[in-house]
Amino acid sequence: MKPFLMFCSAATCALATATLTPAATAQTQASTAKPVPVATLVKQVDIPYQSFTLDNGLKVLVHTDRKAPIVAVSTWYDVGSKHEPKGKTGFAHLFEHLMFNGSENAPGDFFEPLKQVGATDFNGTTSFDRTNYFETVPKQALDRALFLESDRMGYLLGAITQGVLDEQRGVVQNEKRQGDNQPYGLVYYKVLEELLGGTPYGHNVIGSMEDLDAASLEDVKNWFRSHYGPNNAVLVLAGDIDVATARPLVEKYFGGIKAGPESRLPAVTVPTLAQPKTVTMKDRVAATMILKTWAVPGLNDADAVPLDVFGEVLGGLASSRLDNALVRREKSVVQVSAGVQSMAQLGMFTVQAIVKPGVDAASVSQRLDAIMTDLIRNGPTADEVQRVATTNVAQRIAGLESVGGFGGKAVALASGELYSNDPLFFKKQLEAMARVTPAQVKAAGAKWLTRPALTIIVEPGQRDAYQEAQGVAAAKPAAAAPQAEPAKGTRGALPGVAAVTDLDFPDVSRTKLSNGIDLVYAQRKAVPITQVAMSFDAGAVADPDTKLGTQGLTLSLLDEGTTTKDSIAIAEARERLGAVIGTGSSADRTYLTLATPSANLAGSVDLFADVVRNPAFAPAEVERVRTQMLTGIAQELTSPQGLANRALPTLIYGKGNPYAKLAAGSGEPAAVKALTRDDLVAFHRAWIRPDKATVYVVSDRPLAEVRAALDARFGTWQGQGTAGTKAFTVAPQQSAPKILLVDRPDSPQSLIMAGQMTSLDPATELLPQLTANQVLGSGFLSRINMELRENKHWSYGARGGYSWMERAVPYMISAPVQADRTGDSIKAIQQQVRDFLTTKGVTQAELTREVNGTTRELAGRFETSGAVLGALQENDLRHRPDNFYDTVAQKYRTMTVQQLDAAARGALDPNRFVYVVVGDASKVRPQLDSLGLPVEVVPAAALATSATTASK
Repeated sequence: MKPFLMFCSAATCALATATLTPAATAQTQASTAKPVPVATLVKQVDIPYQSFTLDNGLKVLVHTDRKAPIVAVSTWYDVGSKHEPKGKTGFAHLFEHLMFNGSENAPGDFFEPLKQVGATDFNGTTSFDRTNYFETVPKQALDRALFLESDRMGYLLGAITQGVLDEQRGVVQNEKRQGDNQPYGLVYYKVLEELLGGTPYGHNVIGSMEDLDAASLEDVKNWFRSHYGPNNAVLVLAGDIDVATARPLVEKYFGGIKAGPESRLPAVTVPTLAQPKTVTMKDRVAATMILKTWAVPGLNDADAVPLDVFGEVLGGLASSRLDNALVRREKSVVQVSAGVQSMAQLGMFTVQAIVKPGVDAASVSQRLDAIMTDLIRNGPTADEVQRVATTNVAQRIAGLESVGGFGGKAVALASGELYSNDPLFFKKQLEAMARVTPAQVKAAGAKWLTRPALTIIVEPGQRDAYQEAQGVAAAKPAAAAPQAEPAKGTRGALPGVAAVTDLDFPDVSRTKLSNGIDLVYAQRKAVPITQVAMSFDAGAVADPDTKLGTQGLTLSLLDEGTTTKDSIAIAEARERLGAVIGTGSSADRTYLTLATPSANLAGSVDLFADVVRNPAFAPAEVERVRTQMLTGIAQELTSPQGLANRALPTLIYGKGNPYAKLAAGSGEPAAVKALTRDDLVAFHRAWIRPDKATVYVVSDRPLAEVRAALDARFGTWQGQGTAGTKAFTVAPQQSAPKILLVDRPDSPQSLIMAGQMTSLDPATELLPQLTANQVLGSGFLSRINMELRENKHWSYGARGGYSWMERAVPYMISAPVQADRTGDSIKAIQQQVRDFLTTKGVTQAELTREVNGTTRELAGRFETSGAVLGALQENDLRHRPDNFYDTVAQKYRTMTVQQLDAAARGALDPNRFVYVVVGDASKVRPQLDSLGLPVEVVPAAALATSATTASK
C-alpha cells in the first residue's frame, strides 16, 4: 500500500499521443515475457520452524537460516497501548524506552553492550497490540544477547530509579513533539478520538503529555509487574541456530524467571458511527487533505484479506481506481491512497487525498465517495485482484531475506504466534490473497464500507491550539536526577564473546554489455529476487543552473508514459510482474532501479528498459506531474526538515559551487513552472544515456543469465547528441559563522542544523575520520546524541556526520529539540564538539567499542541483497577495491586513539560552524541572541528562491 501523508511521483494519467524518439526507434524491443502465476510465487515463501515452551510459559520459536553467521533475537510482549487504562496512556511505549536503559545485571544503556558485540537491526517498537525488542548478532554473541533480553525480562525493576524515569519521560515527550511538529501531525489523534474513542484502541500509542507527566515511579513499576512476565512473551531465534543449540541456552538464561500475571485481551467490538461525521481542522500545510475512515475487523477476521484487497484496488496499487480517476484523468488531486491499518482486534480502513490547490475540496470528497460506491456495487476485476496478490507476495519474498529487524523472518513468526496463535499465519494470509475472488472482495466492501464514515478535512491556515502545546510552554529545566542506588546484580558478569570471523563479502564480477556499459554483479541466493541499479554520472549538480528542478521533473515522468505504453499500462505491467521500478538521485549520481522476483526477470527488464530508454514526456503528463511537483515543493516549505535542507547548503557551499544546487530541494518553484518539454528531453538525452551509466546487479540468478537479459534490452542503446558535463570551477566558500533562523510559527520543536565545509580530499580513504565521528556524532552512543537525548532529554535524537560527496566533504549536525531549549541545545552541541576536538578526544574504551562493534557487525550489515547492492555502488564512488569489505576489519584493528583524534582535529574546527534553526521565532530568537553569533531571521517563503540565488 502507498504511504499516507506523502507526496509522490507514482504513475499517473493516460498518455497523450507522442512522436517516437530516436532512442525508441533504435531499440529492438524483446517480446514481453508472461508473468509466472502468483501461486508459484507463494510457494517460494516459507519459514520452517521448531518450537518449545519453558515451564514458566515462555514460548520459543527457532528458524534455521545458515546464509550468514548471525542470529536474530526477537522478543515480543503481549502488551501494547490497548492494554492501558484511562490516565495511563503511553505507559507501554514509555516502558519500551525504560527497558533499553539497563537492568540490574547490565546497568546503563543496552546499546553499549549490543554495540560491543556488533549487533545490527537492534531497536524496539510499541504498537496498539504489543511491545517488541530485537537485535541481530554474530552467532558468537548469542549468549550475551540472551543474557540481556532475559535480564530486562526478569531483573529490571531494581534498575529503574526516579532519575531514569524522568530521563526517558523527557525523551518520549520530545519524540511526541517531533511527530506533532510535522505537517498534518495532529490528524491521527483526531481520527482515533472520533472513530475509536471508547474502545481500547481509542488513544495514540505515544500517549498524552498529561499522563506521562503524572506517571509515578510506583505506577510504572506496577505496570511492568503486570505485563512483562515470560508467560506473556514470545521469543524467536532465527538464523545460524538450531533448536538443539537454542533450547539449553534459553533454559539457562530465561528458565529461572518466574511467570507473571496472564495478559488478558481487552474486550473490543468494532464500533460503528451513528451517522456520518465531518471534522475540519486547520494546519500550516500547503494543500487541503481529505481523510475518510471506517472501523473494520482485525487481521484474524475472515474479511481481513478481502478488505485489504479492496483497499489496494481502490487506492493502494499504482494503477488503483482512485489514482486512475482523480490523479491521472481528472487531475483534481495530487496524491491519493487507500488501505487498511490492521491491528489484532480491529482495523481502520482509510481513504486519503491531497487536493490539488485551487480545486474545490467538497467536489473531491464527492468523487471519492462515488468511486468507492462504484467499486462496492460492481466489485474489482479478476486482473486487479491478481495484481494485488502478486504485488504483496513479491514484497513479502523480498522482506524475508532478513532474519530479523523490523520486518524479517523473526517478525513474521512472532507476530503470527502472538496475534493469531499460528507462526505461519503470514503464509496463510498470502495463500488467502492468492485465491480470493472478486465476489468476496465486493462482499466485504459492501458489508463494512457502506456504514457511516468519519471525514477529517485539514485546510491550510493557522494551526488550531491543542493541549499538547502547553507542555512546551510549561517545560522546566531538567532537574538533576535524584541519587537513588540501583539494585545490585546477582547473575554475574555479561557472557564473553568468542572471536567473530571476518566478513566474507560476496565475490564481485565485472563485465560489459555489448555497447560498453559496465556491469557490476554479485550473487546472493537467499531469496529469489533480482535487484538492479542503473547509476548515471549526473545527480543534483547536473541540474541546469537556472532551471533547478529539471532532473526531478524528468525522473518523475519516466514511468508516466513511454512511446508505446501509457502510465496506466506501465503501472499494471509492474503489478502483474511484482516488479518495483524507482528513480532517485544524490548530489553526484542519478539512479534508476528495478527489483523483481527473479522468475519474472525477463518481463521486468523489458518494462524497465522501456521506461529508461523511451519516455514520451507527453505534454498533458508534463503539466499534471508539474502540478504534483509544485505542490510537493510547497509542502517542503511547511516541513521543518524541508526548510532546513533548503537553508543550509547555501551557507556551506556559497555562490557558484554546483553543490549549492542542493538548496533547491525538489526544485525551485519559478523554474519548475517555466520548464518545457524540450528541457526535459534535453536533460534525458544529456544525462540518462549509456556512456554515463554503470549497471549494478545483485541476484540469485547467475551472471550469464543476468547479463543476457540486460544486454538484450540495453546492449544496442546509443546516446543521442552531446553528453552533459559538470563544471566544478568554483570551490565551496562557506559563510562566516552565524545563525539563520527560519521562522515557522507554532512549532513545538526547533530543528537545529549545523555545518561546516572541511578541507578533506574526497578522493582519499576517510575511514579514520568516519570512525572518529562514530564517537562524536554517528549512532545512538555518540556524544552529541547522548548529551541531548539521554543526559538533557531535550531531544528524541541528534546526530552529526560527514556528507562524503565526490568533490566535497562537509560535516553536518541535525538536532530536533524542544522549543524552549533551542539556545541551550546549541550551547550543548558547541561544548561537545569543542571538548572532543581539544581536551576530551576519543578514549581507549570508545575506540575499543567502535572497533569491536564495527568489525563484528559486518556479516549482519551485509545480510541483504539491497545492502550489498549499495556497497557495490559506494565502493565505485569512493574508488575502493571490490574486496574492500573483506579487508576493512584489519584496517579498523590498526587504529589508535591518537590517529582518530588527529583525523577529527584535522577536519573540523569548532569555531567555524554555521547554524540553521527552524522554529517559532517569537519563542526562539531571545534564546539565540546570547550565543555570540549574528542572528538572521527569514520567513519560510524566502527559501523558495535561495538556491537559484546561490548558484548564480
